[in-house]
Amino acid sequence: MKSCDQRRRVNGSLAQVSSHGELLAAKIKAALETLLAEGEFAGLVPENIPLERPKNRDHGDYASSIALQVVKGSGKSPREIAELLKRELENLEEVASVEIAGPGFINITLDTASAADVVRQILEKGSSFGKGAALAGVSVNLEFISANPTGPLHLGHTRWAAVGDSLGRVLSASGAKVTREFYINDRGNQMDLFGASVRAAALGESIPENGYQGGYINDLAQAVLREYPAITTLPIDEQLIEFRERAYKAQLADQQRVLELFGTHFDTWFSERSLHESGAVEHGLDKLRVQGHVFEKDDATWLRTTDFGDDKDRVLVKSGGALTYFSSDTAYYINKRERGFDICIYMLGADHHGYANRLKAIAACAGDDPEYNIHVLIGQLVKIMEGGEEVKLSKRAGTIITLEDLIEKVGVDAARYALIRYPVDTPMVLDVDVLKKRTNENPVYYVQYAHARIAGVLRNATELKVAGALSDFDPAVLTHDRESELLGTLAQFPRVLQGAGELREPHRVARYLEELAGVYHRFYADCRVLPMGDEAPSSIHSARVNLCAATRQVLANGLQLLGVSAPERM
Repeated sequence: MKSCDQRRRVNGSLAQVSSHGELLAAKIKAALETLLAEGEFAGLVPENIPLERPKNRDHGDYASSIALQVVKGSGKSPREIAELLKRELENLEEVASVEIAGPGFINITLDTASAADVVRQILEKGSSFGKGAALAGVSVNLEFISANPTGPLHLGHTRWAAVGDSLGRVLSASGAKVTREFYINDRGNQMDLFGASVRAAALGESIPENGYQGGYINDLAQAVLREYPAITTLPIDEQLIEFRERAYKAQLADQQRVLELFGTHFDTWFSERSLHESGAVEHGLDKLRVQGHVFEKDDATWLRTTDFGDDKDRVLVKSGGALTYFSSDTAYYINKRERGFDICIYMLGADHHGYANRLKAIAACAGDDPEYNIHVLIGQLVKIMEGGEEVKLSKRAGTIITLEDLIEKVGVDAARYALIRYPVDTPMVLDVDVLKKRTNENPVYYVQYAHARIAGVLRNATELKVAGALSDFDPAVLTHDRESELLGTLAQFPRVLQGAGELREPHRVARYLEELAGVYHRFYADCRVLPMGDEAPSSIHSARVNLCAATRQVLANGLQLLGVSAPERM
């Protein structure tokens, strides 16, 4: 067996990187470069080496199709290149065997000690295991929810409250500097209508046509009256302003309260009004003019967004001189970029599908790269089912289900996890009855139970005096198929996290955790972790306890990225 010191050598220790895959990919690349330099084949060595975990464990720990990718112009067949790589890779100390399949796929099996050394990596890195530097030095503005401050956060906002917060955590774990931003739509006719609705409720009058309904309007009206009893003595114009501003302040504070309750924190609350009051809108127009995409037509000012894929050009200033909502959109994007953000991510609802192209066009008109500097995610609708029927009514908001309603029904953990675990571009249904269950049918319970089960095992290991220190860990004894399966799944976590960040898909973390929980439960069923009866603790018990501890750490790390708790007992 190779010594621990041998496995940690600087010339390629698996313990020095965040996953086996990263080092193995680097070594395959180095082997190709060596073969190229020696004239064994001609061509180019790609920057990224394809490497994946085979679903069938008989196909090894890793598989690569690299031989098929470099065949063009090489003068050799893919299988011949694979044979050359096989010769090089078999010389690596951590590789147990290399097999070639089909036209040139390479299947690689690591030796037991090297494969199991991921446990050491996890326990040494702790809460930082899985984190990477793919976005190091990149400043990201992540804008999500951005609801009007005219009512409670409803079910449409709820999905982004969970997914947006989790995406921010995932991007931070990839090395980005992330600012979570809430854009307050506090300007325009809807604000005046909101103020008029609250005033009408306070005075016992009929709500204006197209005004705001629901019990929360009455609550706001009473709150304003308590705060400012003399408001009804003011001239009507002043009353409308006071009701609007005081109700706005109270409603925004309520949104902030509910979001904090849900575990969603924002670094910046950005007011649309501030764009207009600070001159940022005029500044934005000036910058776009310099770029050459602003033109005059029909006494109005336009932005030629059709040059960059939009379906029509957009009006910035109407013929009467009034600014459009689109002028705020352009100013806001330019403001973000001038605040130093490299990437601006917009998370919008299903009813904003048409905004994607126009936002991309704004970036292009501003002289930016719309494929890098701006990303637009569209979230599809969410329905809640309870007792086999769709829930549509809210106690406070009338005909809409609020975020607070959902929290009351299923709790923060279940709501967040369920909302995050699906791709955002697909509609989803939340079944309240399932999310209340303490069974494996409930996905958040399934994952949390795995964490709690391991915590219990580790408590028992301490009582039985099973050595759990890393100094007592012998990775070479972990040879059972279930152990290998669990080790392989643990080693995937850094790549899963990297992919979730690159693709802006935090649901990948949730699905990985469910897979990991399942693999652990199978391991626990087939591999006895603790000694029985008078049996003395041995190296296999110690190794399995460390494997359990590593699994618990990865589960905790993943749940933290989802903003979901990792309970010690259930």
